[in-house]
Formats: sequence, C-alpha cells, structure tokens
Amino acid sequence: MSHVVVIGAGQAGSSCVAKLRNSGFDGQVTLIGAEAVAPYQRPPLSKAYLMGEMALERLFLRPERFYAENDIDLRLNTVVDAVDAGARKVHLAGETLDFDDLVFTTGSTPRRLPAAIGGDLGHVFVMRDLADADAMTSHFRAGARVLIVGGGYIGLEAAAVASKLGLRVTLVEMSDRILQRVAAPETSDYFRTLHTKHGVDLREGIGLERLIGAETVTGAQLSDGSEIAVDYVIVGVGISPNTGLAEAAGLTIDNGIATDQHGRTSVPHVWAAGDCASFPYQQGRIRLESVPHAIDQAETVAENIMGAEKEYTAKPWFWSDQYDVKLQIAGLNTGYSDVVPRIGEGQTASFWYYKSDRLLAVDAMNDPRAYMIGKRLIEAGKTADRTLVADPSADLKPLLQG
Repeated sequence: MSHVVVIGAGQAGSSCVAKLRNSGFDGQVTLIGAEAVAPYQRPPLSKAYLMGEMALERLFLRPERFYAENDIDLRLNTVVDAVDAGARKVHLAGETLDFDDLVFTTGSTPRRLPAAIGGDLGHVFVMRDLADADAMTSHFRAGARVLIVGGGYIGLEAAAVASKLGLRVTLVEMSDRILQRVAAPETSDYFRTLHTKHGVDLREGIGLERLIGAETVTGAQLSDGSEIAVDYVIVGVGISPNTGLAEAAGLTIDNGIATDQHGRTSVPHVWAAGDCASFPYQQGRIRLESVPHAIDQAETVAENIMGAEKEYTAKPWFWSDQYDVKLQIAGLNTGYSDVVPRIGEGQTASFWYYKSDRLLAVDAMNDPRAYMIGKRLIEAGKTADRTLVADPSADLKPLLQG
C-alpha cells in the first residue's frame, strides 16, 4: 500500500493530507507535527487570539477527530531526526517510517535578536506559533510599556492590539519607513497616520542598539542614543524558511526548498509546499508567505502525487487587520514604476501599482470592491485605466468588461 508522509502540521500540511483523502487517495497518510496541538490558523494569533476574541477551539483548521475519521495518522509533538531521501525513510525517535512520497511543509521560523544585544533576556518575544502567543498574553495589560522591533505587518498588527488594550507602545523601524520592504510610500504613510492617531510612538529610521536588563528586559538603547524603559519586547524582523532537514537530506535549497512547477523537489518522490518552498514564477523564482498560497500549493502537490501533473499557478493575495482597518493585497508589486492612489471617504483608500502600463498589485484599505476588481484584473492579465482608478466616484466594474 502506498504511503505518503507529510512533515509539518501547519496550514500547508493539513491542506495536503485533506486533499489527498478528498481526492480519493486510499493509501497510508501520516502527518507529523512538532507542536502538541492539531493544525491551527496562525494569522489570528497576532490579532483576534491575542485580543482574547478567539478561543483556542476556533483556531483549529479542522476538528482533531477529522484526522482519525479520515484514516490520517496524525503524529503530534513529534520531531523528525533525519530523512534518507534516497532510501525513502523518515527517522523519528525510536522509529523509522518508509514512504513512497514525502512532502515537506515545514514552514518557517521567526528571526530572533542576537544574544549579544540582549535577545536572550526574559520577556523578549517573537510571534509565530501558539506557544509564542500564549507566552506574551499575560503581558498585554493596560499601562504596560512594550517595545516592538520591526515595522512590517507582524509588528504593526502587534502594535494595534497593544494600543487597543491600553498599553504604551513604542515601535522602532531601522529602515526609512515602515513597510518599506513590502509596500509603496503611500501605504506606509496611510499606516503611519493610523498608528500615530492611536497613540503609537512610531520611530522610523531608528534601530535597536541593545536591550538592557539583568535576567529580564527593563529597557532599550536605540540607535539615536536614546534609552527607553520597557516591560517587554516583541520582535518582528522577518522569518526564515525551515530548510535544515531538507538540506541535510540532499535537496536543493534556493530561497527555500527548491521545487518545480509541480511542487517536486530535486529528489524524486519528494515534494514541498508553503512557506518553506520556492517555486518558478513568471521569469524567476519566488517564495510566498501567505495562507492562500500554502493551501493552493499543498493541494496541487496532493493532486500531483496522485498523478495529475498539474502546474501550480500562484495567485498572490494577502491581508492584515489593524484597528478597524482591513488591508487586502492582490498581486505582487515587485518592480513597480509608479502608484495611482484612489482615496475614498474616511479610512477607505487603495493604491494601484503599475509597471509602465501593466497593473501589478493593489493595496486596498477598507475597500473590498477595489481589492476584488484589482485581483480579478491581475489574475486575468489585464490592466486598469489610470484615470478611472484615480477617480473615487467612478465605478470600477466596467474595468472587468474591457
């Protein structure tokens, strides 16, 4: 009987095994996860869960009984020691599993501050998994002083939660502006204004020199020479794909585990999907960090294990919730030459990225219609008339008919 082993019980791993069963795969399926709980959603951890608005049970992607009912051997709290890709064996503590196909859905790990600048002090947190969220929950109390290092989406989401709960929030971003790596200045300006309005002390162009404290952090020295007192620190300076196990097994690594358009790695019968995998996109190779991508790529891999020979076509989209603003992003803005703003009433706005006459991406804040139309245009390879986009009173729907 054919045996598929999936290493990594996150969004991609859970999606892969579910798709195998839903597509009629009748062989053995084993899903291995290092955490002690069934696969769950990660995005709410830095938002609704941290706010206390979402119970643990609502985080789960599927009820735990789903795996038993579908004859999926869910191995929780289990660490893989090594993979022998050539012999098709997965080595666990005291056990070896033979596989016919293996899928790496090992995700990613947040980057931490070096110990040399205080990164190993107590009350210095990262935000990635349930344990991280649970560890910092008790610190989110009104009046507490929190320093957030990093002005990307994770840092800004944490700042929004802390501000809403009445904390005194300082956020430092060493780049010239928040969101500099992922968004245009217009989007940075929008969110700077939003956070400042909610009382966040947002310091751009200022980095962290070191954290101060004996065993537990009590303060921070910043790159402008200033010092601030803090009760705890949240670090949001990016993530790294978990490739160590795959690299040790001899797989090609290229900004993640390198896969082809079908999700295959450089070794036969070994696949990868989600945050840990890079794949061909247009004329290059990219790696995406998003829930929709993790689901779609993992499901494509499941179909291809069953012989579909289906090419994965990424349709990038992302979202972020901050205060009462929902940001929805369609497409990838890499290489954009200019941005067309569409400013509505109140906090409604969208920014449309172009490369010459080609529409690349849309950042939409509290504007689901602009997001949906932009997404459909991008996926269809169509552009959008700039004059129409720039007029907030104009109906965008005719763009879909062109």
